[in-house]
Formats: sequence, C-alpha cells, structure tokens
Amino acid sequence: MRLRKKPWARPTLESCDFFVINTQEYIGNWNKVFDNSNEIHLELGCGKGGFISKLASSKPDINFIAIDIKDEVLILAKEKIEQEYSLKNRKPTNIKLMAFEIMLINKIFNQYDRINKIYINFCNPWYKNHHKARRLTHPNQLNQYKKFLSLNGEILFKTDDAPLFNDSIKYFEQSGFKINYLTWDLQTSGYEKNIETEHEKMFLEEGCKIMFLIAEKI
Repeated sequence: MRLRKKPWARPTLESCDFFVINTQEYIGNWNKVFDNSNEIHLELGCGKGGFISKLASSKPDINFIAIDIKDEVLILAKEKIEQEYSLKNRKPTNIKLMAFEIMLINKIFNQYDRINKIYINFCNPWYKNHHKARRLTHPNQLNQYKKFLSLNGEILFKTDDAPLFNDSIKYFEQSGFKINYLTWDLQTSGYEKNIETEHEKMFLEEGCKIMFLIAEKI
C-alpha cells in the first residue's frame, strides 16, 4: 500500500535527536556519532520500525542504525522507536535513523566503519531479470556490504518469498559468505532470537512460511 505524501514528515524528522540529516558527512566515522566504541548493527529497509525499535531498545550496549528511503515511512519508525524506549524508561541514545538510497550505501559507509551485523527483512523481491540487481541480497550489494562489515560479521536475512530466498542462498555463496544457519520455516525451527516485523505478522496470519538465514563474512 502506497503511503500518502506527508509534507510535515521531513521537518519533524529533522527535529528528532536520533535522525541523521547529513549522512554522507559521517562516512568512516560512525562510532563518533554515537560517541562510544560499541558494536554497530545496521538494518537495511527498516520500514515502520517495528523490528528495530524492539531490538535496539532491548540492547543498550549496542549501537543501531536503521535506513529507509521514504520520510513517510521513517516518521512512523520514529514514533515506534519513541514508544518502545518509553516503555523501558530509556532515551533512544543508541539508535540513529536516516533516509538514504540503500543501492548507494558505499557513499555513507566505508572500510573504517566496522559494522558487526546487518539485518535485511522482507526486501523487495524484484522478479524481473533486468531488475534483480536491485535486490538487497544481490552480489552487487553484498560486495558493497563486505567493505564495511567486520570480519566474521553477519547478515541476517528474512523473507516470505521462496524464489528470492533460493536465489539469495546462491548470492551469498557466490559472494564468499558462509551460511551458518538456514531454515525454510522460521516459526518451527527452534530459533529463539527472532523478533517479528510488521510484514512477518501479516504473512504468518495469511499462512505463509518465513525463510531465514544467517551468513558470515569470512
């Protein structure tokens, strides 16, 4: 469903303490944005923020960056983050939101940014052959992530789309990643660290199975 344009969204985001405005200024220096040397985890395509708000608010000793492209989505993520942190009586000091085109991620992260985990949840499957390079798990993208993902760093990938999952397994292997965990049915797999996203809940209600893997940079 297409979100209605919200002209007030960008000014509201820019007034938010945890929204990063000048993203490209921090390339190679993201630890300084958090003013500590804690691990940094990154969500690509955070959507309405249901996943990252729960994860980041429960792990105060890890820094989180969440990226999406549309202000209309990020404003909802901002509100969700504020709600989750309020429930835990904490301020959102270990999370940053930003609006950026993920295809161009090498313009905001480089080899000096040691990202320890990357989360990719329910990304666009881009079925047409001439569009597949836009997939967030395509080798073109994985090779960009490898530049700033730490050695033994992990990419955690979830989808309800079997063709995308099948292709992504090949993508990770072709790009030199080691797949340490893989399941075609996350809910019955016994994996205990899962945090459901908004899309995940919807797909489960429709009877869909969720596929999940963890790939390690070696």
